[in-house]
Amino acid sequence: MQVLQKPVSSIFCASIIMFLLPPSLSSSLRPEQSNTQKMSPKLLSQITVHAFLLWVSMGFLMPVGILIIRMSNREECGRRLRIMYYAHAISQTLALLLATAGAVLSIKNFNNTFNNPHQKIGVALYGIIWLQALIGILRPQRGSKGRSLWFFAHWVLGTAVSLLGILNIYTGLQAYHQKTSRSIRLWTIIFTTEISFIVFFYLLQDKWAYMQRQGVILGNEPRRPHGHDKEVSQQDKP
Repeated sequence: MQVLQKPVSSIFCASIIMFLLPPSLSSSLRPEQSNTQKMSPKLLSQITVHAFLLWVSMGFLMPVGILIIRMSNREECGRRLRIMYYAHAISQTLALLLATAGAVLSIKNFNNTFNNPHQKIGVALYGIIWLQALIGILRPQRGSKGRSLWFFAHWVLGTAVSLLGILNIYTGLQAYHQKTSRSIRLWTIIFTTEISFIVFFYLLQDKWAYMQRQGVILGNEPRRPHGHDKEVSQQDKP
């Protein structure tokens, strides 16, 4: 684990530095490119593919994976618990691969001057998501020393990746609107609705068991036995 500390630290530091670079300095990193790049049909299709990859990875698979592992906290069946764990791992792995594909596509084809919030957040996000993956691979055994610290770091980075990913989808939609002058109203509403449902189910996990105990789910509200009602009514008679 100590062997990977230096590359992990390098990834994290590089991501933060690129995020904090001022526009004047970051623009000088790619002097051969300029903002005069025209919107060709090929470039438009590449932007669409890039947006789709990041929407599916950061806007769906990553939050759903967190929701699945959240649901497993209340699961007692060992078989279902293993299924949830593997579903979490698979969803996060797919999110990592799709986000990486989107990053490669953007680096290869787009004007990466890093002079807008979308590009700055994106490059920081790519570094943090790989850092999160490395930490996930180096998961200590339960009960071992450092497990609590690992869990805290894994939780913090996972939350940061989800929040930054969702934020960057909104900034990406705004950048697309500025680049093409096309309306993004419909896509913004669709994405906001999707995230709202995910957040709702995430928050519902805390109240689900309580609601079941209160008997308000599926009409399972506790009722008095009819025999008990008759005994009470007879006792009330003079």
